[in-house]
Amino acid sequence: MEEFEWAREGSGHGNDADEGADDGWDDEANNEPEWEPPVDQQHDHGDMDAMDDLATDEAAGQEQRHGHQEIQEHTQGQHGCVIAPYPDSRAGQPISNNHTANVVYGAHLSNADQENTYHPFTSKMDWEVARWAKLCGLSSTALSDLLAIEGVSERLLLSFKNANELNAIVDHELPTGRPKFTREQIIVAGEAFDVYYRDVIECVKSLYSDPDFARYLAFVPERHYANEDETVCLFHDMHTGKWWWDTQKKLDQHSPGGTIIPIIISSDKTQVTLFRNKSAYPVYLTIGNIPKEIRRKPSRSAHILLAYLPCTHLDHISNKASRRRTLANLYHACMSRVLAPLKSVGLDGITMASGHGTLRRCHLLFASFVGDYPEQLLATGIKFGECPKCDIEADETGSNTAPYHLRRLHEVLDALATLDEGTAGIKPIIHPFWEDLPFANVFRAITPDVLHQLYQGLVKHLLGWLKAACGAAEIDARCRGTEHSQICCFLLGIVIGIPVHGLLDFLYLAQYPCHSSETLQLLDDALGLFHENKDIFVDLGIRDNFNLPKLHATRHYSYMIMMLGTTDNYNTEYTERLHIDYAKDAYRATNHKDEFAQMTRWLERKEKILRHDKYVNWRLAGDVESEPHHSRPPDMTFRRLQTMPKHPTAKAVTIDRLVDDYGATFFREALARYITQLRHAEDPNPLHDDTTVTLDSVHARPQWRSGSGLLPRRSDTVLVNLGVNTETVSAGIEALHVGQVRVVFSLPSKSLPLLFPPTVQVPSHLAYIEWFSPFALAPDRHHGLYKVSRSFLGDAKVASIVPLSKIVWSAHLLPNFGAVVPREWSSDTVLDDCDTFWLNSYLDRFTYCIFK
Repeated sequence: MEEFEWAREGSGHGNDADEGADDGWDDEANNEPEWEPPVDQQHDHGDMDAMDDLATDEAAGQEQRHGHQEIQEHTQGQHGCVIAPYPDSRAGQPISNNHTANVVYGAHLSNADQENTYHPFTSKMDWEVARWAKLCGLSSTALSDLLAIEGVSERLLLSFKNANELNAIVDHELPTGRPKFTREQIIVAGEAFDVYYRDVIECVKSLYSDPDFARYLAFVPERHYANEDETVCLFHDMHTGKWWWDTQKKLDQHSPGGTIIPIIISSDKTQVTLFRNKSAYPVYLTIGNIPKEIRRKPSRSAHILLAYLPCTHLDHISNKASRRRTLANLYHACMSRVLAPLKSVGLDGITMASGHGTLRRCHLLFASFVGDYPEQLLATGIKFGECPKCDIEADETGSNTAPYHLRRLHEVLDALATLDEGTAGIKPIIHPFWEDLPFANVFRAITPDVLHQLYQGLVKHLLGWLKAACGAAEIDARCRGTEHSQICCFLLGIVIGIPVHGLLDFLYLAQYPCHSSETLQLLDDALGLFHENKDIFVDLGIRDNFNLPKLHATRHYSYMIMMLGTTDNYNTEYTERLHIDYAKDAYRATNHKDEFAQMTRWLERKEKILRHDKYVNWRLAGDVESEPHHSRPPDMTFRRLQTMPKHPTAKAVTIDRLVDDYGATFFREALARYITQLRHAEDPNPLHDDTTVTLDSVHARPQWRSGSGLLPRRSDTVLVNLGVNTETVSAGIEALHVGQVRVVFSLPSKSLPLLFPPTVQVPSHLAYIEWFSPFALAPDRHHGLYKVSRSFLGDAKVASIVPLSKIVWSAHLLPNFGAVVPREWSSDTVLDDCDTFWLNSYLDRFTYCIFK
């Protein structure tokens, strides 16, 4: 009568509750429920050769699965992680120690009152009202109207009586946490354009010295290995990639003992209004020293808005080619102005203090550029249809074997110096922003783009091809989905006869948070598998060729992961989310006249409040500085714990109602078997609760009346670990079984002494599960999915009761649709209407790792 969730193991704690909580869950030790196996299927022995081929395929599939399982264990760190430090111990070493960032911030508070933690605000109430006003989207007019109500300001004892007075406090009495914006005009083709930008060095300093990041910063490159022999390399954060290691060597030849600050730049134009076609062109900056787990969370403010570029379309230039050249030169002129300070500090270095006050000689080096395909072309100057990284011909981008070479920077610069665009295949840019940046190569800095290249690129193309092959009506009858990321979860199941799983494998592997040299080979193999089968769309007359730049870009993924770390270091999905905070919300806070001056001022005030909030929290915590964090590969072991809702769906449910409303037909028999089994079992091992982030959930709800209609029951399917090994990855699929959860329940506490001896520890929560057939030794050789069907004993479904802790994850079963989907099937009844199913291994990364 419950629904329950899985959460990643962490530092948080679950909530205690009465009957619905997971208060000290118990787990049975080595107890496999006594459920009846399905009836053996009778095979036709007339063709022994076919049976031999099948046995050979199963043996080969099982061997391949065990090999992939070992690779997964390497990547998940189950064999440990060996860290090889950079050989020159001078790299990244501190020069001296200074005051911490919070101490320095406190010293800059004007007329600081040491007794008042909230200064320049007079009290906690004064500060919290100011914080609420600036961070919760309240307009200045609304705040002034609120404070104008008689008695509000006086009763709250506020030091400000309207929005203008609050702004004055923020502008003049709070220190500048992040640099102010400067407005400057850039002249291109005789026309002036406004660009709003910040000092790039001060921006990097503000990120590098942020006290929230101090313990997590990486200062030197490292090599991570999955084994003691150091033969299996691991790549995750940027400092584990080859770019940082190789660049550190080059820097040491010029200036030993420096600390590299990898600069990550992202630019993307965005609409800020639904109408009137109003746009903003923000440029974001972050640094690779901050771990990717922090950089990808907008709430951690690990990105900083560096500039607003001009949004002009140059409509007065009638010639399209001339307009494109002028727009490219305008972009590079603005970016050159913004990034100009990096030219000197990249080579000579600059002394910077981290949040802990440790001083190092830092070298700010342009490392990567994050953007979609149009932005990549704009940054590199490459023509549309070509690859911004390599010299492959446009009519060969659909090939997986055509040779290519990464573009040579010196050849491009030589061609630009003579404005000879023909030899280098680049537009005539007068001065690209990257031409004088030390140790920079823009063609190697262009990063993979999972969002636009895969989800909104290849997957979108693939859906169009599949609709052309199967018909849009048939595809719509098999699935409903809006986001491409959702559709990818069940795409293979709806077109089981078309070999597209190579591309889906590539999609999932490309998003691993930690890669090894072995999984990178699997990534390339998956891409090769798609190319081997893609001609089916040519045979069907859907495509003439596959010369798509986004498809060709996938050939660079393995190399870029080795160079700059995994793709979640530079996913455009993270930077696009920043548009909400730094462009759309900022625009809504203006009166839409001379908006960029107001947007920058609004953002500066918001950042001041956020910085003061960190200082106040530091003061309240007692000036405690945390210990340094030592980087390890991301946790991919899927350790998780179960939690229950505070209150169950129903209480004191009768067995008759379980049969009628929940569909638990054989609940009496299953409970009797379980009680007998548990009475003779060994003491179970308790499972302790310590949870943070919800990862998955399972629902078991009865049918119920709503108005005049009867709403159907919900009984989710799950994976149940019936083996001895509780670690699912190590246990393998042999220990896993698919079941449908009809009921989640607890036995009445008053009944336990009557049913069990006092030495038996009864699990807090149990589940009544109807079983599906065990997995075969190997998946289907055409698409790699496992087939299952309902388990019957005669005409009755096989069912049993298991401890809830045996359920490890939700499972998604794809109906075996056949050529045409029966139109009477629905999501509520398909588990009973369909005879056979495919286990969807693309549901999420956990399921993919186990079954692929």
